Formats: sequence, C-alpha cells, structure tokens
Amino acid sequence: MSSDMELVPVPALTKSKQSRVLMVGAGGIGCELLKNLVLTGFGEVHVVDLDTIDLSNLNRQFLFRQEHIKKSKALVAKEVAEKFNPAVKIVAHHANIKDAEFSIEWFSSFRIVFNALDNLEARRHVNKMCLAADVPLIESGTTGFNGQVQVIKKGVTACYDCSPKETPKSFPVCTIRSTPSQPIHCIVWGKSYLLNEIFGTSEDESAFDHSSDAENAQEIAELKRESEALRRIRESVGSPEFHEMLFDKVFNTDIVRLRSMEDMWKARKAPEPLNYKDLLEKAKEALASKEAVLKDDQKVWSLEENLVVLNDSLDRLSKRILDIKNTQGGLADAIITFDKDDEDTLDFVAASANIRSTLFGIDRKSKFDIKQMAGNIIPAIATTNAIVAGLCVLEAFKVLKGEYDRAREVFLTPFAPARLLASDKSRVPNPDCPVCSVFQTRAYVDLSRATLNDLVEDFLKLQLGYGEKEISVSNEVGILYDPDETDNLGKKLSELGIKPDSFLTITDEDDEDPYVNVVVAIQEAKEPLDDKPIKGVSSGEVKIPTKPKKTPAPEANGQNGRGIENGSRQQSEGVAEVVPAKRPHPEDPEDVAVVKKAKTVASATDKDDGVVVLDDAAGGAIVIDDD
Repeated sequence: MSSDMELVPVPALTKSKQSRVLMVGAGGIGCELLKNLVLTGFGEVHVVDLDTIDLSNLNRQFLFRQEHIKKSKALVAKEVAEKFNPAVKIVAHHANIKDAEFSIEWFSSFRIVFNALDNLEARRHVNKMCLAADVPLIESGTTGFNGQVQVIKKGVTACYDCSPKETPKSFPVCTIRSTPSQPIHCIVWGKSYLLNEIFGTSEDESAFDHSSDAENAQEIAELKRESEALRRIRESVGSPEFHEMLFDKVFNTDIVRLRSMEDMWKARKAPEPLNYKDLLEKAKEALASKEAVLKDDQKVWSLEENLVVLNDSLDRLSKRILDIKNTQGGLADAIITFDKDDEDTLDFVAASANIRSTLFGIDRKSKFDIKQMAGNIIPAIATTNAIVAGLCVLEAFKVLKGEYDRAREVFLTPFAPARLLASDKSRVPNPDCPVCSVFQTRAYVDLSRATLNDLVEDFLKLQLGYGEKEISVSNEVGILYDPDETDNLGKKLSELGIKPDSFLTITDEDDEDPYVNVVVAIQEAKEPLDDKPIKGVSSGEVKIPTKPKKTPAPEANGQNGRGIENGSRQQSEGVAEVVPAKRPHPEDPEDVAVVKKAKTVASATDKDDGVVVLDDAAGGAIVIDDD
C-alpha cells in the first residue's frame, strides 16, 4: 500500500477542519459516518433526516437509545455526536431533503455531500442537486453484508444515474386481487390495496403489474366495482357497523363471488368465505387477552387473534381519520398511508393479510415477518455500516485534495471468492446518461414577471446562443414549448408550475450538429434585474458542446447496416436516439416514448411506497488504493 494511503493524511486533515459538509440520512450508515466526521474534525457538519427513531433501529444505529424512540433522528444524532468533539459544529435538520429550503444554492455552500440514504428517489434527487451545484457527492449504501461507496464529481466520474437501477418489483393485479398463492401476495393486497381504499387515496398502482390485464378485462371491471363498494364503506368509518361491513365485504361477499368462477379453481382449492359474527363469537378468549396478543409480534396469530387485532387497528385508524377530518375538513382530504414503523397501519396490514391467507389456504406470518416484507426491510449489519462509513471518510480525503484520479470503486463483498474489498478505478461519466451527460447552467429569474417567451427569446436564443435553432423546452411534466407548441409563450413561468430550483430541459431539434441537452436550474433573482426578467449566472460566453457523432455500424453484405433491424439492435444495447421518439422527455429515460404536453400547473406526489431496493450495490463503490 502506498504512503499516500495513510489513514489520516495531514493536508487532508487540515482541509477537513475548514470544511463545511452535508450528510443526508442519519440511519445505519449515517450514525457511523457522523461519528467519523466529528472525530476526524470536519469543521461544520449539517445532518438532514426526516425519520424518527424506532425500536428496530437500536440494534445498529448506535447513537440512539431506548429513551430516544419517536424522537427525530437528526436532532438526537446531533445531540449525542457533539459530545465526541465539541469543537465541531453540527447543524441538524429534521426535514425532507426534497424540501424547498434545501436549494441548489444551499447545496453549493458545502465542500462535500455524503449520501447515507435508503431509497432510490431521494438518492437520485441528491445526485441531481449536487450535479447542478457542482459539489462532489460521496454515495454509499449497504445491503446485508454487502456495501459500496462511490465518489461522484460532475464531468469527472460517473453519477448515480449513469448505470441503470433495479426497478421496484410488481405483481399481476389479478394475482393480488383474485388468486394469491404466497404470503407476500396477501401482504401487498392489505398494504397497497385495502389500506389505501379505506384510509388512503386509491390503490398503489406501482405495486401491481397490469401487463396481462387485457386477458382479464371482465375481472378487472368487476374489481373496479368492488373498489366503488369499498368507497361507500369508507364513508361509514367510525360508525358501529363499520367493522362488520368491511369484513363481510372483503372476506365474505368478494370471496363468494370468486368461488362462483369455477374455471378459476379447477387446479387449486377455492377460497373459503368467513362469517363475521360467527368468527367474532369464537374470538372471545382472544379478545380477553388482546393486549398480550398485540404485544407479541413474534407469534403467528390464530385466525381469531387476527380478527381481534384487525378490529383494534380499525378503531385506532378510524379515530385518526376522523381527527384529520375535523382539522382539515372533509373526509375526502383525510389520508393515512402505510409506514412500517406505524403500529396502527402495520397491525391493519398484518391482520388483514393473515385473514386473507387463511381463506386461500396460505400460511400465516407473524407481525415481525410481515413488517420485514411489507417494509421491504433488508437485514442491516452494524459491522457493514461501520466499514462503509469509514471508507466514506477515506474517500473524502481524496476529494479534499482534488485527487479524483486516485478514487476507486470498491465493493464490500464478503462472500466473493476473491477479496473482501474488490476495487476498480472510478467509472467515467456515461455519455448517454440522461442526468449528467447534459450541459448544466443556472438562470436568475424574476418569477413575478418572467414569461416563457422571455425564457425562449431572451435567455435561450440570445444568452445561450441557440439563435434560430429549433428547440423544445420541457420540465418533469412534459413539453412546455416547441415550434409546434407555442400556446404557453405568453404565460408567466409561475403559471406553468416553475418555481425556484425547478429544472427545465432544452432539447436541440436540429439534425446537423445538435447541441447536447441543456438543463437550466431556475434561481429566484435576489435583487431587481434590469430590463430583462431573466439573467444567466455566467456573464461570459456560454459554450454548449455538440452531441458526439454516433459511430456507424459496420457494413454487412456490402450494405451499411442502417435499417430498422440494426436500429432496433442498437437501441436494445442502450444507444440513445438511434430510432428517436418524437421529442422524448430528456430527463426520464424510462418513459422516453411517452411525453405529455403541459399547459397547466401540475403537482406530483412523491411516492416511496411499494417494493424498493434499499441499497443498490450496482452503482456504488468503495475507495482504497491497491498500488
């Protein structure tokens, strides 16, 4: 190992004391990482985390204790870590990193950003913000015994989205609704369907696969009618008959209807409907020991015990929904969503899933197991978190010295046949990455008067140099402007849903030497602008690079392979724009073929529900030199 791999390089330590860094996430990795940053002596550390401390966190998140349960992770982490080194300033933010207060300008105030997150969307958001702010990001994650750390530097190394990530797992809707065969099918039904229909907004479409729905059109139509019936039951929340109405609907009437479809049960046993009053009569003994049943999450509850838990959870959830109704006004606005650490929703999902499993002859599961499955919990290992957190700090030393050429992508793979740490050089940016291959710039905007026409004519054509090129402007909703879509030009940007830290993507439609896509980050003007309501951040000439020429496919049988077959082959290998769709949305590679025109303000709700890969090892790295 070379001398520059000393654990505490003196120049890096000096710089660390002068550095202001951001850590996003105060969970398993975050607790270890914050301790390391504080003991190393980083001058100022900001911690952002939305979550509160749960009992299940205590086995690996060592900054937290029993008395901290239900308190903010960020605030408690700050309080405890300050004792390790009072000279370090720690600032805690109990908030969502996606909140408006965490702007691009705010990100740009940090020397390094550390990601210690457990969900895909938040990671992608931080990755995008760091690229826009041109701040180095150290991405990390663990999955059981495996872990990774990756340095992300704009234009130098690959970003988080340079490699594809595993998509959330989905299940055929008719399997979930009509023919479950595994406990997970019943758990998804309770979590993503029944809970949402009664206490949420609507079914969680991301949990279901509708690809084969055309073959089951009649069944889908019937299921939609069932949803309408559930909405009527929802209106009876809080009434004496609510429990029985819901039970009879989903565990009796619906099951009787399914049994009537004889062809469906030729190769398997048909489900058995249940009568609420009969089961309630049998549950008297379980009801008498309700408190003990509720506390025993390791036990597989009997059918009668599940009914007791279901009714108790319905009481709690009904009270909550009515309280929300009284404070917000209107039951339609009252929403409760699933959270694995929310005992009310977890009890509801566990009990309803187990009752449904019983009807279909499927093994019931304990509440503990259901929490793991419904919460998509991958076992976390404290030692893995500690190793990864240590490697994050080692990597930070290289970043502080600007030695990106010495960075390594290393995976912690204890069960690999070779070494514990498998290292490689950092990947270069993917030229087809929809996030980091673009040209990024910022614009100061007076949102009180700036129109889309001001953006196109004064900023894009004049300041950025598009001139007479044909271009399109889009945001996360869809196309705002192109040569054929000019209806929005007279509208203010604020009317189109554009606010501070919105991202607009400019696509060059020219066939000859087109510019790469440009992403403009909108910044609120801090002081009055001159005659123009939009001003670029850079006062000098902006030089947008052109798209690299695609290498033509080799000739086959005397012909240049440019036919449809060749184009399709290249597309399947990830070569962008071989057979381009009509003005694809440049920021969403998964939906490039579908772009909706945006004429009104659209609001999108962030969904972190469904089955999500917590710590994707495919895009991570750890940094240690081999030379």
